[in-house]
Amino acid sequence: MVHFYQQELQLPPYPRGYHLITRQVEEACTFLPKITTGLLHVFLQHTSASLTLNENADPSVRRDFASYFDRLAPEGAPYLTHTQEGTDDMPAHLKTALLDSALTLPISRGRLALGTWQGIYLCEHRNQGGRRRLLLTAWGSSS
Repeated sequence: MVHFYQQELQLPPYPRGYHLITRQVEEACTFLPKITTGLLHVFLQHTSASLTLNENADPSVRRDFASYFDRLAPEGAPYLTHTQEGTDDMPAHLKTALLDSALTLPISRGRLALGTWQGIYLCEHRNQGGRRRLLLTAWGSSS
């Protein structure tokens, strides 16, 4: 039988940057041990931050993310017209469009089945993004 679970996770405000949130997601998913085989969908309910699954060991990865995405969508670019909410807002939306606002992850034997060096990142693209909400939806079979 397939079971469905859903939980909201409210994250504290993070500064602009790329922040590992794997532990917070796992801790919020108290239902994980009930699922033998399944999927976890992580949905970020915002348009100026994003999620990605990537290398979680070397901090230089985070600096390289920032350098790369800041070049793709620079703050204050003269061709951007959506500026009423600040010069960091439209670049934040563009970065979210490039990365995404959702992840779907496998669950195996009551745990997220991530690779050894994989971690879930909240990519905060605003200078003052505020609290971010994640909707965590899991489904799967239990033994």
